[in-house]
Amino acid sequence: MSTPEKHTFQAEIQQLLEIVIHSLYTDKEIFVRELVSNAADAMEKLRFIQSSGEKIQDESLPLKISLTTDDQAHTVTFSDTGLGMTKEELVQNLGTIARSGSKAFLQQMVQQKEKSLELIGQFGVGFYSTFMAAEKVVVSTRSWKTGEQGWIWTSTGTGSFEIEPAEGLERGTKIVAHLKADDHDFSNAHRIETILKRYSSFVSFPLELNGKAVNTVQAIWTRSKSEVKEEEYQEFYQFISHESDTPHYRLHFSADAPLNINSLLFVPKSNIEKLGFTRLESGVHLYCKKVLIQSEAKGLFPEWLRFLKGVVDSEDLPLNISRETMQDSALMQKLNKVLTGRILKMLDEESKSNPEQYAHFYQEFGGCLKEGTANDFLHREPLSKLLRFESSLTEKGKTIGLTDYAARMPESQKEIYYLSAPNRESAENSPYYEVFKAKNIEVLFLFDPRDEFVMENLRQFDSKSIKSCEKSDLSLDSQASGLTDEQALSLTDWMKTFLSTEISNIQSSRRLINSPAVVVDEDPYTSTSMRRMMKAMQRDNPTAMPTEKYRLEINPSHPLIQKLSQQKELQPEIAEKVARQLLDTAKITAGMSEDPRILIQRMHELMEVALSK
Repeated sequence: MSTPEKHTFQAEIQQLLEIVIHSLYTDKEIFVRELVSNAADAMEKLRFIQSSGEKIQDESLPLKISLTTDDQAHTVTFSDTGLGMTKEELVQNLGTIARSGSKAFLQQMVQQKEKSLELIGQFGVGFYSTFMAAEKVVVSTRSWKTGEQGWIWTSTGTGSFEIEPAEGLERGTKIVAHLKADDHDFSNAHRIETILKRYSSFVSFPLELNGKAVNTVQAIWTRSKSEVKEEEYQEFYQFISHESDTPHYRLHFSADAPLNINSLLFVPKSNIEKLGFTRLESGVHLYCKKVLIQSEAKGLFPEWLRFLKGVVDSEDLPLNISRETMQDSALMQKLNKVLTGRILKMLDEESKSNPEQYAHFYQEFGGCLKEGTANDFLHREPLSKLLRFESSLTEKGKTIGLTDYAARMPESQKEIYYLSAPNRESAENSPYYEVFKAKNIEVLFLFDPRDEFVMENLRQFDSKSIKSCEKSDLSLDSQASGLTDEQALSLTDWMKTFLSTEISNIQSSRRLINSPAVVVDEDPYTSTSMRRMMKAMQRDNPTAMPTEKYRLEINPSHPLIQKLSQQKELQPEIAEKVARQLLDTAKITAGMSEDPRILIQRMHELMEVALSK
């Protein structure tokens, strides 16, 4: 039996080990992923050599990765049938800086100084992460080259390693990690299986743990769409999303430029955010060559696309040394731009090809699209085409988009009009809608409190201004006979004498037909409905609310206004109560009145007067 050769790690490697063991990785379990990834790389390279026609050792040996746990010996073993290593390669790869890129890594470390370790993962030092959990590592290997013998490499990571020849080894590499006392849990099969399923479920080669297949779900995102069966998509969706139903939409997308991307993305059937219990988190996982880089990746998509589930795989990723975070934010922005654009294109196509199915999607996730329209300037234009609203020309429950509205606008109409209301009945009976109904002008009905905020941020669509009905300057072409201009002015002047503290102005209106009066917010950027929403949001901080500036408009053709004009001379006290009641009912119609007690008391007084006659 030969005596093992003892070698000393180069100073750089010893320094590297200190860094890796004590400060590089945030979680020790990463070493499992790194060793499996290295094994997959070794077999990928061997497959390339095979395809070139070169003769290899143990040619009939199938390509696979095997892990074995022993909770009695406290070991975990990684085996692959890939390239293997010669004696020289063992020394070069595991003991010197030659091919491992460790020197470049250490140079980066010096430059980084006390900064976080956001280093590009091109150094091949994943093997050394084993020493985070292992007190001793034994590597048995035999090269793919015919005629090469096997070798055993042993080290405790404390400054040196030993190499000795070994007989009876097959092609490939076996790594036995003898675990530290604090890390015996890695010899537990369930613990290792959990790690493998999290990081390595889609490795290209068969992956076994104690003889049982682990990667039973294929990485179908790397295959052509024509090769994938519907049941495979369904199985993958349920695996990646932990859902039991079918997805609402699916996007299997690949690109070579500007980046190499393979992705498989799903839109779920339902949105749990609507229940109000939780906020969705990103469900898209980032991979590089089928190895998980970041679970539920942040920044891969804008926040408003947080409902997506699936996988994005890019070979172009420059990863940090531990593969745990992205260094190149510019690259992430490119990925974000390409992927988001493709999702928006898909949704636009689906909205046109199957409006009913899109309506169901919008019912579930329309809130996310509204959030994006309001906050994401970069994607605002394509997002605005995906918004849907009921309108005065649609049936109840049916919606249209801004594109449809703009397409059927008469040439004389220059603005897109909308009206916020709690429901359709309120919208159709709103005093703000009367002039539009009379002129047969289509109005979008906004029932979601967020809608108006979206419209205020959007401002324009297809070069047309978007305007609230409350802020419109439309007037009726002709008006039924009523008060003369002098009578109307006399009435508004009289009302100002006792309502000036409650209202900023009172004037005659030419927009009303059936309503006696209407309240209008004079702030050009705030409507009554938006003010209601702001008040609800600032309930605990009323000083943050903008100053109230309401204008009361009266309808000089309405019988109530005509009689009020007469009674202000005959019964001024009763007329004043009616005028105040008129203002309060207008506020109620606008949704601005919060305390009905005064109004109710006054109503009782007026009823008493009416019954006494």
